[in-house]
Amino acid sequence: MTKNQKAAEAKFDHTLAYSLKEACSIVKEISYTKFDATVELSANLGVDPRKANQMIRGVVTLPHGTGKVVRVLALCTPDKEAEAKAAGADYVGLDEFIEKIKGGWTDVDVIVCTPSVMAKVGALGKILGPRGLMPNPKTGTVTMEIGNAVKDVKGGKIDFKVDKTGIIHTGIGKVSFSAEQLYENAAEVLNAIAKLKPQALKGTYMKSAAICSTMSPGIKVDLKAFLNGAE
Repeated sequence: MTKNQKAAEAKFDHTLAYSLKEACSIVKEISYTKFDATVELSANLGVDPRKANQMIRGVVTLPHGTGKVVRVLALCTPDKEAEAKAAGADYVGLDEFIEKIKGGWTDVDVIVCTPSVMAKVGALGKILGPRGLMPNPKTGTVTMEIGNAVKDVKGGKIDFKVDKTGIIHTGIGKVSFSAEQLYENAAEVLNAIAKLKPQALKGTYMKSAAICSTMSPGIKVDLKAFLNGAE
C-alpha cells in the first residue's frame, strides 16, 4: 500500500461495522485525494436480479444533491422546448440531437423526454442503454412534465439499480460535504432501498452496506442498527 493508503487504514478498524453517522464522518477523514472526491454508498442485497420480481430499481431525491453539475438533455417537441429551457436543461431539441447521438455523441449525464418522442428515442437503445442514459417512465425521465423532470434531476434526483451481482452502487455526495449532509443523503437512499423489498423474497433482503470515497477503503455500515432506527 502507499503511504496515504496506510494512513487511511490506520484511522479506522476495517473489521468493525460502524453506525451510518460514524461511517460518514470517517470517510471524510480517510479521503486523501487532491480533488473533491465522490462519496459512494454500496448496498449488498439478497436478491436474484435475473428474476423480474427481484430487479430492484428506484429513484430518490438527495436532500443535499449530488455535489456535481448534472448535464441534462431534454428531447421534446417545439411546444415543450421553452419549458425545458426555463427549467435549466443544458441541451434542448429533438431531431438534431437524435442525429448527434447516432453519430456517437453522449456528452450528457441525464436525458429526459416526453412520451410522444419515445419512438425516436427508443431507436437509440443500443447507444443509450449501455451508458445508462435511456429515459424511463419508472425513473421519471419520460413525462409530459418536462420542466419538473429537469428541475428534479438538477436538484439531486438520482436513480439506482441493482447490478447482476445483487449490489447497488450510487454516489451520495462529495468529500467536501459535511458529515451530516452525507449522512442525510445516505439515509435517504437506504430508506428508499428498504421500501423496495420484494414481497416474494425469502431470507435477508439488505445484507450489508459500506461507504467509501474515490480511492479510499470501504467502511462497513451497521445496517441492522440503522434499519432499527439508530443513526
